[in-house]
Amino acid sequence: MQLPAAGTSAPSASTQASQTQKKAARPRSTNRTYILVSWLGLAPFLLFCLLFELLPAIILIQGSFLDSNTNALTLNNFQRLLSQPSNLHAFQNSITLSLVTALIGSVVGFFASYGVYSLKTSWLRNFLIGFSSIAANFAGVPLAFAFISTLGVTGFVTVLLHNWFHISLYDMGFSIYSFWGLVMAYIYFQLPLMILVTVPAMSALRPEWREAATNLGASNFTYWRRVALPILLPSLIAAAMLLFANSFGAFATAYALAQGNINLVTILISFVVAGNVNMDLGMGNALAVGMILVLLIAVTFYTLMLRRVNVWQGR
Repeated sequence: MQLPAAGTSAPSASTQASQTQKKAARPRSTNRTYILVSWLGLAPFLLFCLLFELLPAIILIQGSFLDSNTNALTLNNFQRLLSQPSNLHAFQNSITLSLVTALIGSVVGFFASYGVYSLKTSWLRNFLIGFSSIAANFAGVPLAFAFISTLGVTGFVTVLLHNWFHISLYDMGFSIYSFWGLVMAYIYFQLPLMILVTVPAMSALRPEWREAATNLGASNFTYWRRVALPILLPSLIAAAMLLFANSFGAFATAYALAQGNINLVTILISFVVAGNVNMDLGMGNALAVGMILVLLIAVTFYTLMLRRVNVWQGR
């Protein structure tokens, strides 16, 4: 039997307790450091949101309740907004344009997204996704100039059809400067945006679901109607709301292409603020607040659909 050496003894209970407390304190200090570093990394983004999103919105809302001449509190700006037919017509045109482009972009983009997702060649899929990311950001004056150069009165396609096939697009009633011409220009950046948003949502469709439906005798149409579309529907609605908001806030493409011939809210705000007739900052702020309200409705639907997607995917 081996006896403990002289001068040594087993660690006391108090020593073990202190060591346990030290070990427990280390993870707590590490967690606090991690949280502090995380908030420091998030600080620039929060500062950006404060300076370029929250403060401008607060200034717009405040300016909409001020008289442009006396800076006194008034509701006259919203009264004129609701009483003048040109303002209501601008909202009607903007909402109609956004709904049409969102609907076309969602339907066509869904089939395009499924085609991209189903590609077996990875390099081709990556190329199409990369091109979509570029095309989705190609808007504004360059996009308007591209469509004018292609489908304008002296555009390449217009002259080509006239010289080779004796087809005059503008004699047939087509005009790139009309409402439907603006729809074509908007679809150019709406369609790739729909592809970028919808392709990741396709990953929610598990291959075993199709196999199970096929084994149970379901046709391809039945599988999409009873299984695939109900799963993808919240994501598709959320993507459509995103397209609506993207189209509703667009300005440069419509201004350069329509040249003031189409009454949209964004163009009307530029006329009021720039002072083409008379500068009225109060009316411009009221129109901007009206746009914010419309976009809040779209963002609300977008958020609700995302919640349904997260619940279905268990996130």
